[in-house]
Amino acid sequence: MTALPVGEDAWLAFVDEASRTASDLETRVAVVEQYKHAKEAQPWSLKLWLAYCEWFWSLHTDCQTADAGWPEEEQELGKELFTLDGALDIWEEAYKSIKYRLNDSHYLWNRWISIELEELAKSKAHSRSRTVPPAEVDRVRGLFLDRLQTPHATWDDTAQRFSTFLSEYDERSYESTMVEVTKLSIRAKQLYAARELHELKLANANNTGDTEAYKVAMYDYMDWENKQARIKPKKGQEASPVILCIALYERALCSAAFSFDAAIWIDYIVFIGQNPHLHRSATLSVLPRATAHCPSSGVLWARWILTAEAEGTPHDQIESIKHAATNADLDRDGMESVVEVYIAWCGYLLRRASHPGAPEEDDDLAHMGLASALESVQEWGRKLHGKEYHGDPRFRIERLMIQFLSQKGAVDEARTYWKKLVKNHADSYEFWQQYYVWEMTVRAPKTPPIMATGILLESVRRRTLDWPEKMMETYLRHCNIYADADVLVSGLDTVHIFSKLTAARREKEAADAAAIYAQQNLSLLETPTNESPGGSKRKRETTDIDGSAGKKVKTIAELVNQDDQQNQQDQNVQQDQQDHHEQHLKRDRENTTILVMDLPSEVTQTKVRQYFKDYGHINSIVVKPEPSNSSSTALIEFRSNLDVLSALLRDGKYFGSNQIHVKAATGFTLYVTNYPPTADDTYIKNLFKQCGDVFSIRWPSLKFNPHRRFCYVTFRDQESAAKATELHGQMLLGGFKLSALYSNPAVKKAREGAMAEGRELHVTGLDKTLKESEVKGVFSKYGPVENIRILKTGSGENKGAGFIVFEKKEHAEAALALHETKLKSRVLSVEISTGKNFKQTATSKGTSASPATDADGDSVMSPASAPEGASRTDNNGCTITLLNIPDTVNDARVRVIAEPYGTIVKLVLHPKHQGAIIEYVDAQTAGRAALGLENYEITPGRKLRTGGLKDLYGEKEEIKSDRVHVGKAKEPKPTGFIQPVAPVRRPGGNGRGGLGTKRGLGYAGVKPSSSSAGAGNGEGNTAKSNADFRAMFVQGKTQ
Repeated sequence: MTALPVGEDAWLAFVDEASRTASDLETRVAVVEQYKHAKEAQPWSLKLWLAYCEWFWSLHTDCQTADAGWPEEEQELGKELFTLDGALDIWEEAYKSIKYRLNDSHYLWNRWISIELEELAKSKAHSRSRTVPPAEVDRVRGLFLDRLQTPHATWDDTAQRFSTFLSEYDERSYESTMVEVTKLSIRAKQLYAARELHELKLANANNTGDTEAYKVAMYDYMDWENKQARIKPKKGQEASPVILCIALYERALCSAAFSFDAAIWIDYIVFIGQNPHLHRSATLSVLPRATAHCPSSGVLWARWILTAEAEGTPHDQIESIKHAATNADLDRDGMESVVEVYIAWCGYLLRRASHPGAPEEDDDLAHMGLASALESVQEWGRKLHGKEYHGDPRFRIERLMIQFLSQKGAVDEARTYWKKLVKNHADSYEFWQQYYVWEMTVRAPKTPPIMATGILLESVRRRTLDWPEKMMETYLRHCNIYADADVLVSGLDTVHIFSKLTAARREKEAADAAAIYAQQNLSLLETPTNESPGGSKRKRETTDIDGSAGKKVKTIAELVNQDDQQNQQDQNVQQDQQDHHEQHLKRDRENTTILVMDLPSEVTQTKVRQYFKDYGHINSIVVKPEPSNSSSTALIEFRSNLDVLSALLRDGKYFGSNQIHVKAATGFTLYVTNYPPTADDTYIKNLFKQCGDVFSIRWPSLKFNPHRRFCYVTFRDQESAAKATELHGQMLLGGFKLSALYSNPAVKKAREGAMAEGRELHVTGLDKTLKESEVKGVFSKYGPVENIRILKTGSGENKGAGFIVFEKKEHAEAALALHETKLKSRVLSVEISTGKNFKQTATSKGTSASPATDADGDSVMSPASAPEGASRTDNNGCTITLLNIPDTVNDARVRVIAEPYGTIVKLVLHPKHQGAIIEYVDAQTAGRAALGLENYEITPGRKLRTGGLKDLYGEKEEIKSDRVHVGKAKEPKPTGFIQPVAPVRRPGGNGRGGLGTKRGLGYAGVKPSSSSAGAGNGEGNTAKSNADFRAMFVQGKTQ
């Protein structure tokens, strides 16, 4: 059985492909059924509902006329299947499903009500009396009244449309009806007004393409809406409708940004379960969708099992949920999700067997199920971690098994599980406490707790116990209550002995910790240039001469000569270190830069250079006006640190009429990395806005490595930079762990990982029928294999190559013996993995109908060169070329600004040519994007251009320098031509997969009259400019 799609976008693509290829009645009906499955999987998806309604409406309109090209028999049958009432019922069902989507439900409503009004107009036109039956008018009036009492973004437009409707069909009651509507809609308008700010934030983030800002705005909105639903209203006031919170959660979960976020699904389920106005059973309709989107979340699967149990779901259905969970990718993020599912399943079996009057079959089922669960968890763990896996650290499933056996009276069998646990949990005081409490619970009344006493004694004698003091205290308390005098005296002696051992252990741990702390502080305080490596050596030698009678005593001349030689060596070492230090400072702009404040607001870079040129060679200057425009600040980089010391003498001096302040910019700059790929200047500034003012952000060039992701952030003072380093290690949205450290080029992090350590092998020539386990078996003969990865195609086919990681480098080198040996039908090629040079393009692919290959061997949308006169789109009209993209902008940022125009099939960034090639799903989308992105300011002062492939590959790499150039720059040569505007290619109108020509989908077309021909310049008609048509096209409108 083919797996069904997951997510709104996947379902849209699935049904769109099916509808595109539907060529007869049977396949068209099949598409309708697929839409029904889609709306069950995504019941709040506006896009799916709108597509479903339009599809059914097109079937209804196509079967009414022979122009659509349907066979006569299918046309007659289609009239029976795709009736007007059936189509309108689907529109109504769709509206009821998404009516509380405040921001976009009007798209579906406007389309539906236009169809209803057209049907009224037809009824009026066909009536001899030119009147419409009152029942039909009342029906549409009711639709309007319901809509106007529902909060939504376009309430005013809806009211205006209702006013027009009344004027035409019920003018007598116009005034009274509008008065009534005004009263009825007060609550709806208040509800939307309270949420309008949140909606605006979401809309702004969406329009700018800032995914992170959109997520933050949505999180804030959901938290606020959640609180509104929990707040108890004051007397006389209405509570916030719960449906609005549900609609917001569903709206978020329909979006790609949140649909696969297990945390949001859990929040939604908890909200439903805890809300007194909702029944807990409602979560049963949400949980299947949640686990489909997040199949690796053990918490969601466990919640589904528990909710099904609470709602009295039959055993076979709960068992099927468990089987579905264990067949999912539960161990993707470790063993915790696996354990969560089995805990829920075992807890269900235990409660089922413990229920009063439960049959013996339930008891046997629980016994077998618990034992099987323990074995299954061990198998999962060994598969994931190998022999290092020792079970759940909190032994939760074992506790359920012990509880089950204890309830049955099988105490000895339960005790065997405790004894098995000792091997892996003996160092945990919590384990011993739980073991002890269990023994005290199951012991026979009025009998000495000998077993419990033995457990406590065993724990006290454990030298590696994590909290021995606690167990000693428990042991003595137990002996005082339950033991006789002999056992108590023996216990006191035992505790006395082990208390001393524990005290010595604690002292040693404290000393070790102090030594480590001191060593860390020493390494921070050490300054190589101020220390003499030979000093301690001379001291030791002097001590030996003075105090060691067994050694030969040197003469005075020898001692003086030795001391001179040692001093010379010390001087040479110090000189080498000083030279290295100065060389480092010359390269390090963070130590050769000053910050000049309170400069005149209108100061130029030239004036600043002239002012400071006498104090040293200036490499670069950045001048920025202050927000208040009362002054400016400059960041000046000199060639050496001595130049900085000279420039600092200008602190407090006057620049014109302004007294300036100069300070060294050492410690102002951070090296920041591991932020989201879409981050830009605005994102970085918002990230550090709580720390202080960011003066400048320096991005690296991507010409030789388009995957670089770091930047240098310079603050206005050391305090702000120091505060910003506190964000180091913070988790950002999207799972990125921020790195924010002081910029120090002298500190280069050593490469880590299996490849850098020489433990990874690259193997080619693998037989394509081999499994990972078989390959691992062959290579594990040379040592423990840590990981193995066989490369596979998109369809899961073995590529015949892979990577094998050993635990030690020596084992990897030993496995090289397999090079050029035969394994099954092929000869292996085995070598140590090495890093490869980075490609100079960044490609993010989708599905391209006709990919070509570029010079680097990468798949691109179009050839590497273009003929003379190539247009702005490629031959098929789906590809556009963007020019003038700075080489510091990555492909993720380009995608953010290009994706709002439509689905991108493939994007190839060419930093070396300052451009990108983007392939869209169709020509209309590509044309809209080309118009919309023309002159888009991607970075301050850099506007995008669109062109052809020849234009792109004709662009030379960006040569830029932040250094100050003295003298007159060369004037740029004027261009000899103006690039012509390429014509917009619109998609052709022939064919819809056998459906014929779509005839308006219910819209009443305006028929041109003979008098209107050529009346474009007549009275009342204003000629539209190119800018007007461009705006209309970008907005997707037609006139």
